[in-house]
Amino acid sequence: QSWTIVPDFTHHAHSASLSAVAVNNRYVVTGSRDETIQIYDMKKKIEHGALLQHNGTITCLEFYGTAHLLSGGEDGLICIWNTKRWECLKSIKAHKGQVTSLSIHPSGKLALSVGTDKTLRTWNLVEGRSAFIKNLKQNAHIIKWSPDGERYVTVVTNKVDIYRLDTASITGTITTEKRISSLRFITDSILAIAGDDEIIRFYSCDSQKCLCEFKAHENRIKDIYTFEREGQHLIVTASSDGYIKMWNLDLDKIKNVPSLLCEVNTKARLTCLAVWLDRASEMKENSDKAATSSQAKEDEKSSIVRKNKACWTDTSDKTAKKKRKIIPEKKKLEAPLQKKKRKQNSS
Repeated sequence: QSWTIVPDFTHHAHSASLSAVAVNNRYVVTGSRDETIQIYDMKKKIEHGALLQHNGTITCLEFYGTAHLLSGGEDGLICIWNTKRWECLKSIKAHKGQVTSLSIHPSGKLALSVGTDKTLRTWNLVEGRSAFIKNLKQNAHIIKWSPDGERYVTVVTNKVDIYRLDTASITGTITTEKRISSLRFITDSILAIAGDDEIIRFYSCDSQKCLCEFKAHENRIKDIYTFEREGQHLIVTASSDGYIKMWNLDLDKIKNVPSLLCEVNTKARLTCLAVWLDRASEMKENSDKAATSSQAKEDEKSSIVRKNKACWTDTSDKTAKKKRKIIPEKKKLEAPLQKKKRKQNSS
C-alpha cells in the first residue's frame, strides 16, 4: 500500500518561528516566539483565534482530553486553559527561569514540569497547586510520562533518566553521543530517541539497551511523533532538512529497521511536529459498515413498526367516532342550562 502526503490546510500562523504544537480530537494549537498561541479548528479547517497570556516564547503545549490545555512559557508561567470557552482557568508561576517542558499524567490529576531553575516540579491539577519540588543537578529540557503513568523520564542534554512513579527514584539512565532533541514512548517500556544527528534509536526502559537504530534523515531530527492506526504502529519524523517521513514499525520485530511508507519535502526548516487524527471520520466509516450489515434487521424492524402504526390508527378512528357521538349530546344538555341562566339573570 503506497502512502502519500499532501498539504490539506496551510496558514501563515505567526510572525516568528514556531516553538511548540499540540493536538486533540478537534483542535491544533501552535506556540511561537511571538508570544502567542494560535488555535485552529481542524473540523472546519479554519483559524479559531489566539491566546494571549504569556510574555516571551511559548515553550511547551499539551492537551488533556477534550476539555483542557496546558501551556508553558519563557516567563516561567504554566497556564491551564478551558478548551470549550478558551479561557485561562489558572496561571501558575511555576519556575524562576523559563518552563522548558511539561507532561500531564494519563489520569489528568498530576503534571510534571522542568525549568531553567534546575528543578522538577509536580503539580496537583485537581487543586491547581504545587505538590512536590525536586532539585536537579542540571537543567532538564524534556520531561515525559509513559502511557501507563507508571514511570517518567527527564532529558538533560544527552542523558535520559528513567524514574518510577511509586519510588520517585532513578531506575536507569540512557546516554547518547549527541544532545537529545526529541523523545517518545512507543510502548510503556520502549523509547524512541532522536538527537542532533540523523539517527533514530529505540531503547528499552527496563534494560536501557539500544534495541535498534537507523538513519532517518540527512540532517538533525527535530521531532518524532508516534500513533497507532488499524493495528499498525506508525512513526512520523521531522528534520531540519525539511523532510517529513512516515515509518511503519513492527513491534514483534523491534530489532528490524522500520519500513519507510512515504516522505515529503516541505522546503521549510522544521521545528516541531504533531499528528492530528480524524477520529470522527474513522468512526463514521466503521458505523457505515455496521449500518450496511444490519440493513436487513432494520427492514424487519420497520415492517413491525408499520403494523403497529396501522393498529394505532384503527383505534384512534374508533375513539374519534365515539367523541363525535358524545359532542352533540353535551351541546343538547348545555343548551337548556344556558336558557335557565339567561332567565335567572333577566329576572
